[in-house]
Amino acid sequence: MIDPQWFKSTYSGQGGQCIEAAANLAASHDVVPVRDSKVPSGPVLMVSTRAFAGLVTLARSAEL
Repeated sequence: MIDPQWFKSTYSGQGGQCIEAAANLAASHDVVPVRDSKVPSGPVLMVSTRAFAGLVTLARSAEL
């Protein structure tokens, strides 16, 4: 498996409640690993690319 390349949301500096995602696995494995940015060695949630797209849409529509 390809090593995940983690990135944080552009909002990560605004309060510390952040996740990291590794979208580099989307095309080859049809999943996007997601983890808590404060616990990088903790559990990883494997989300389908379709579900991740829904999460992004939901986050963009929320009032922040």
